[in-house]
Amino acid sequence: MRIQDLHILPKFRDCWSYLYVEHCIIEQEDKAIAIMDASGKVPVPCATLCLLMLGPGTKITHAAITALADNGCLVYWCGEEGVRFYACGNGKTRNADNLMRQAKLWADSRSRLDVVMKMYRMRFDETLDESLELPQIRGKEGIRVREAYARASRETGVEWKGRSYSRDSWHSSDPVNRALSAANSCLYGICQAAILALGLSPALGFIHTGKMLSFVYDVADLYKTDVSIPVAFRVVSEESDHPETRARKGCRDIFRDRQMLKKMVSDIQFVLDLQKDKRLDQSCLFDSDAALPGALWDPVEGSVDGGQNFGVLATDGDGNGSPDT
Repeated sequence: MRIQDLHILPKFRDCWSYLYVEHCIIEQEDKAIAIMDASGKVPVPCATLCLLMLGPGTKITHAAITALADNGCLVYWCGEEGVRFYACGNGKTRNADNLMRQAKLWADSRSRLDVVMKMYRMRFDETLDESLELPQIRGKEGIRVREAYARASRETGVEWKGRSYSRDSWHSSDPVNRALSAANSCLYGICQAAILALGLSPALGFIHTGKMLSFVYDVADLYKTDVSIPVAFRVVSEESDHPETRARKGCRDIFRDRQMLKKMVSDIQFVLDLQKDKRLDQSCLFDSDAALPGALWDPVEGSVDGGQNFGVLATDGDGNGSPDT
């Protein structure tokens, strides 16, 4: 059945944040999925799920992936406890307008600097002096983050020796660093889901550059001092065992209680000056046929309709179109 009114579809910003699973089998069940492990089977309504993180030991069927893709749920393959990113699927949008807007802002040094300054200013409670230049703001940002770690340490009583961890020797890190890595990984995941849902590129970062997730890091840095840092210190102060699992769950609760997806979508739209309340380009989220061709670029017209053979009609001497022979 074709949906006539896309306004009745659940908006991405109203979805659940994420679900992390490991050592399980995932299959399609009706129009959703079911997750099976040693304890039994749990159905998951993927239409309202933003991100599914697949940890070690997971097996997922082709039909389940199809159901997740049809419902616009991002699938994210990651390492143990969600702290290493390996690969992800596509977001739900089929429209490139926002991506072209992002690329235009990114490619021009002046507009890129405007976005950079806007993102830095969003991180501070006070209004920054307009005369400050980028290196000065970077310095203030470093002080802000350092103070956030120190404040979290004072409030929780958890000793802070600095940010330090090794992927090759994960458990040699102290509990709070492992909790921070797990919390940041969850934050990166839903940031990437929001970015892809808006039809943007995770790679075209404005502050960060050179990585395939540069824009994800840009967006995530808006929330670390309010989300991942407090969560990591709090869970370790309560219990030092299994800090990664408890940090993930703590982030999940904050994402839900503070409606973080809604805020992320709004903040990204503000940063890139995207049209408000577009329902994430709802006219293109669920194309009647995603395989249909788009428009063709033209230096004069801007764009012309695609999906037609421009060699079918030839012009005769009188300027009248006649079929090619």
